[in-house]
Amino acid sequence: MSFVGIIANPASGKDIRRVVSQATVVNNNEKVSIVRRLLLALVASGVRRIEIMPDYFGIGERALKGLRDRPEVIEATTLIDMPIEHTADDSLRAAQALREAGAGCIVVLGGDGTCRVVAKGCGEVPLLPLSTGTNNVVPFFVEGTVAGCAAAYVASHTGTERGRFCQQHKRLLVRVNGAEVDQALVEVSLISTSFVGARAVWEIGDLRQVFVSRAQPVNIGLSSVIGVLQPVDPADPGGAMTTIVPDGRLVMVPIAPGSLVPVRVGEVRVMEPGVGYPVAGERPAVLALDGEREITLCEGDEASVTLDLGGPWIVDVERALRLAVAEGAFAA
Repeated sequence: MSFVGIIANPASGKDIRRVVSQATVVNNNEKVSIVRRLLLALVASGVRRIEIMPDYFGIGERALKGLRDRPEVIEATTLIDMPIEHTADDSLRAAQALREAGAGCIVVLGGDGTCRVVAKGCGEVPLLPLSTGTNNVVPFFVEGTVAGCAAAYVASHTGTERGRFCQQHKRLLVRVNGAEVDQALVEVSLISTSFVGARAVWEIGDLRQVFVSRAQPVNIGLSSVIGVLQPVDPADPGGAMTTIVPDGRLVMVPIAPGSLVPVRVGEVRVMEPGVGYPVAGERPAVLALDGEREITLCEGDEASVTLDLGGPWIVDVERALRLAVAEGAFAA
């Protein structure tokens, strides 16, 4: 029996970057609508078990309330039995619960920050990330109905080689004083400040160093510091790193929606997998992971970043649906 999980983060897309930039807002009512379309497509595609992460806004409950006339959807869908703490750990615990319960695919509604947290708990379960956050390098814009069809196909092929319809994403492992403390999917940035406050990074005045697993000029955020100079494709087996220096090359960087700012970038260096690259020694400082301040570095702390090729499996929606078509999945 196909089993799909849904993790919809009610806090995604609500950080300070929405106030200081011109970002599109995907509110929680729209997330409810997306989840409804997901549920309808999943059940129509043969999925008979769906579990949704509970949250303070009640995205899952509201989605089901609007489908009371669809008993087949109500029968197939439940909320994950878990406490909610209204923090990012809710998404982590939901991912762990879905993995342990045997989910064949997890649909994630959020941005890069949400995907980063879910990736820490999903193990080998493929992720289908839908863009509802501020920074959306990993998530993509796909209609919920289409996403549901793709997730159903993936979940029904759990015994198949994942590489047929997924791409394994890279990740950046962060070590502090020799111990691995966290990971990022897109970028790790060194911010010269001891202030965490609003975790989202939207200014580059204190930016000192950037490590990326991928960097493309079509993306917005800190990874674009490298993306506008030396793009790194998601499929490339390497990453890149650079520093921000007063005499560096001046480039215009799309750091946030509607915000193209000048940045002086030093030499861009290639990162090889498995090598620990030192974080610059300026202290106190904060490491931002996928655009959000997470790790405080104090005097004497030594940190490094390692590129790892064994990150989460991300569903390639078009590839999955082409395989579904070839197998006659849509034939009546």
